Amino acid sequence: MSVKIAAIQLQTLPMSEAKADYYVRICAKNGINLIVLGEYVLNSFFKELEKIPVPMIKEQSEHKLTLFKKLAKEYNLTIIAPVVLYKKEKLYKVVARFMPNITLFYEQKFLINYKHWDEDKFFANNTKDMSVPIFTHEGLKIGIISGFEAHFDLLWREILKKRVDLVLVPSVGAFESRSRWNELLKTRAFLNGVYILRVNRIGSFKDKTHSWYFYGSSALYSPEGIIEASLGDNEEMLVSEIDADVVLEARKAWGFRNQLIKKGLL
Repeated sequence: MSVKIAAIQLQTLPMSEAKADYYVRICAKNGINLIVLGEYVLNSFFKELEKIPVPMIKEQSEHKLTLFKKLAKEYNLTIIAPVVLYKKEKLYKVVARFMPNITLFYEQKFLINYKHWDEDKFFANNTKDMSVPIFTHEGLKIGIISGFEAHFDLLWREILKKRVDLVLVPSVGAFESRSRWNELLKTRAFLNGVYILRVNRIGSFKDKTHSWYFYGSSALYSPEGIIEASLGDNEEMLVSEIDADVVLEARKAWGFRNQLIKKGLL
């Protein structure tokens, strides 16, 4: 059994519907009904958001939410996309799962908290809830771990426990982190016996102290810890076929999960 998934590598989408509709329409015509976008694609990049009045952020988010709900329904597919959610006069960094008849939101658990990039201070997320969003799509069990969250073992333990087949990692990797991310996710894929699909942002941003270059390099990592396919640094789309049998074979061959079960640790 295999499932086709599209990772669309973009910078912040314009308010116009044309580009989003273009890519979603291509996917629908090619029998792809699961699409994943990177971080800060529906919204402006974080450092820009810091300077934008909250009412304008709310307007931007509501426009994109309306658009992607419409696209999911019109083309009868599912879209996974991070978005800034405004509720009860606060901003939350979430991942949205747009489906034809419903949209669900999952708050990010771990937020970047560095001096030059402090999402933890900016957003009102409930960081005490450590549950990983997991859903089933065409028989495939899929988990979502946002970019920064991929560093934390606690979330991957949940992936292992729930026998997830594929982990989606929407990210906003920048600077010189490309090779580090590849090594991290190859290792995560191998040790947890899962496919990982990382969808990274592209584009750039510059302020008085830093220049952010979002290098793309969205990639599919196999349960054997191999990069099966990857993109460059331009606007592109990666179509991957995820085979659940490959996951089962890798887990059987290495047996890491079974070791934990035998010792009562999982």
